[in-house]
Amino acid sequence: MDQIVVGVADCRVADAPEQVLATFALGSCIGLTAYDPKAAMGGLLHFMLPDSTIDPEKGRRNPFMFADTGIPRLIEMLAARGASKRRLVVHAFGGAQMMDDRNIFEIGKRNCLAMRKILWKVGILLSGEVVGGERSRTVKLEIATGRVVLQESGEERQVCGAPARKGEMPWPTVS
Repeated sequence: MDQIVVGVADCRVADAPEQVLATFALGSCIGLTAYDPKAAMGGLLHFMLPDSTIDPEKGRRNPFMFADTGIPRLIEMLAARGASKRRLVVHAFGGAQMMDDRNIFEIGKRNCLAMRKILWKVGILLSGEVVGGERSRTVKLEIATGRVVLQESGEERQVCGAPARKGEMPWPTVS
């Protein structure tokens, strides 16, 4: 297995079956996975902030820092390698309320709202999400299967891809 780490304000696309895209410690940031099952390729974006208009120059230098510039770029990167926007299975993780006890900035919530708006504008619906709450999350996307594994509070579990085992919820709930 070849693990490719996607850092903060970063994005990677992979199409080799042995590759796994992984991002760690998602707090208020969003980790967005996109997978085309027919093309057997996927991408993972780890964006920090909702809107590049707060610093357009930073948005030009690193589009992956922001939802409004990173999400379209992820879709373009996948399409350039043969993925179809219509076949993409997209999942979101993160968007937690971190280090903002008085809910002044609400970065996680704003990231989630921006992400949904951008995806809606480009005609993509989320297939699932584990967002909000107050916990950090780690996400891995296996390219061979499209399986997404979520690690939260020290527990690792599959949240999409192969069917859930009997008696398991396909998506964990966020408290």
